[in-house]
Amino acid sequence: MHSLKDYFLRTGFFDLLPVAVKMAQELNYTKEEMVEAICKVFDKARVYPPTRNRRSWFATVFREKLQEARAEMLALQNRYRD
Repeated sequence: MHSLKDYFLRTGFFDLLPVAVKMAQELNYTKEEMVEAICKVFDKARVYPPTRNRRSWFATVFREKLQEARAEMLALQNRYRD
């Protein structure tokens, strides 16, 4: 299994790992949600790459993708719980 560091290295956002960890901790997200979110950030960056302030772009998109990751994971849990 890959570590959180591995995912950030492979997506090209390793330099922003400390920002992501701090944000996730403040917002009470799990490591699994962070992994899902960074993959989603990577996908978005391929289509809509940051053009001005990469750090600000990342913070905005990562927060958005953390929310999406949690929603998807909760939906899956509920689907298999029933």
